[in-house]
Amino acid sequence: MKKFIYITICLILIIGIIILTVFLKSNDKSDLKKIRVAEVTHSIFYAPQYLADTLGYFKDEGLDVEFILTPGADKVTSAVLSGDVEIGFCGSEATIYVYNNGESDYLINFAGLTKKDGSFLVSREKIDNFKVENLKGKHIIAGRKGGMPAMTLAYAINKAGISTTEMNFDTSYDFAATSGAFIGGDGDFVALFEPTATTLVNQGYGYIVASVGELGGIVPYTSYNAKKSYIEENKEIVDNFRKAINKSLEYVHNHDAKEIATNLVSYFPDTSINDLETLVQNYLDIDAWFENTEITEENFNHIQDIVKNAGELSKKAPYDKLVKND
Repeated sequence: MKKFIYITICLILIIGIIILTVFLKSNDKSDLKKIRVAEVTHSIFYAPQYLADTLGYFKDEGLDVEFILTPGADKVTSAVLSGDVEIGFCGSEATIYVYNNGESDYLINFAGLTKKDGSFLVSREKIDNFKVENLKGKHIIAGRKGGMPAMTLAYAINKAGISTTEMNFDTSYDFAATSGAFIGGDGDFVALFEPTATTLVNQGYGYIVASVGELGGIVPYTSYNAKKSYIEENKEIVDNFRKAINKSLEYVHNHDAKEIATNLVSYFPDTSINDLETLVQNYLDIDAWFENTEITEENFNHIQDIVKNAGELSKKAPYDKLVKND
């Protein structure tokens, strides 16, 4: 009889714990502020962003963040301006275009994430000790006209004292079509983001010979933005979002590629852990991520220099209006 009572009590306790756990899980977001973020693309290049989610940094700051894939910086800014999302995540050059177009409730960059162009230059032939001079007379698939990879590469070429007219600097392909064109036999070089660059290498189509980001220098390449009015009216939310990203940036600078990759599996289920580790290491090697979210005036002006060099910027936008670090 005593044994029966003991077993019954244990079962009641187990059932109670299960019910309590389910209840807590169903309500663990009830006190969190829902935030929608339009991300320009889904890439391992943005690893710190996904770490902020998987490691619970957003939740720690009282935020329930939903990432919405919104291909193209122009579409990201449109989503933010229309109110479809609260926060945009794209190249900071897009906020400059919005401001220069006269938008009254313009977009402000409040946190930086990546500090270099994330694309890699893949060569059809193996080249040891690559130099920009190797591009002379060659066909380079640089990406679409006005896209940051193409503009950054053009800037690096010009900085080396070479004109893009000394080669076939091809900007006729959309971002999604560049790798297919190279696989199909077009081009001597192609600028590609990860994991596409490494995939082509593994498939025997070429060799990674340079980082476009290292050639182009430090810029607020991808940053978080929101409407001026939203930032003014939701300071606590913006501050907490920034805190979460800062935690994740600290994490990537204090952990190795394997540890980082392990925490990215849920965001890239179709990529093996070994490949994830390789891709993360590639970005660690070029020092792709800011140490913290601060965007300096020097770096902001540099991205404007790159865009202006490409003929895509008529006038520079003021740093003090388009960047807010606290």
